[in-house]
Amino acid sequence: MKENEFLNELTKLNINLTVEQQEKLKIYAEFLLTYNEHTNLTAIKNIDEVYLKHFYDSLTLSKIANFTNESLLDIGTGAGFPGLVLAIVYPNLQVTLLDSNNKKIKFLQECLSKLNLKNVTLVQERAEVYTKNNREKFDYVTSRAVAELRILLELGIPSLKVNGHFLIMKANLSAEEKSNSLGALKELSSSITNTIEFTLPKEDSHRTILDIEKNLKTDHQYPRTYDKIKKKILK
Repeated sequence: MKENEFLNELTKLNINLTVEQQEKLKIYAEFLLTYNEHTNLTAIKNIDEVYLKHFYDSLTLSKIANFTNESLLDIGTGAGFPGLVLAIVYPNLQVTLLDSNNKKIKFLQECLSKLNLKNVTLVQERAEVYTKNNREKFDYVTSRAVAELRILLELGIPSLKVNGHFLIMKANLSAEEKSNSLGALKELSSSITNTIEFTLPKEDSHRTILDIEKNLKTDHQYPRTYDKIKKKILK
């Protein structure tokens, strides 16, 4: 996807970027590819795929949420997807990028210094530790292709405010995985309020976004330590 095609597709999502935002995304894309030559951050090797599979894909969250001046936590952000892209496009959104991987955090630190963003906080920490210590704090939590749905729910929901939304992005979400999550959703006092399925332009690869609303405060036993989460996944 060329940059002009990217911009055209965004208009269909009711997103119109300023010249400054376009420039920041270009700086981000070029720095990502340069950095990736010596540090493995992404399997994507050319700028057209960055615009499609990272930038456009991240912004498909606008299909399900109207971001304004809320707070958002991106769990397992990696090289900044979707959180850093959202921070560029929605400058009033207060974004926390969370990842435990030192090399990805180092990349993000250098990238942020180039982008001069004021609405991003960077945290290196395991998700279950961070959410345990930051309960009921965020309006939105996001995560893209990080873990099995039931595990993600326990990692993310504790940090949501009541009535906040966990937006989970999946490339291949099976009916079985979704169905298996119903017990965990009940245990965590949350519910799926919307599911959007679509294909990316150009290549028609499948995507699913789940919108999960938190209905009540989370029991303080969650999240458990990661070894306990893996040993006995919520059912």
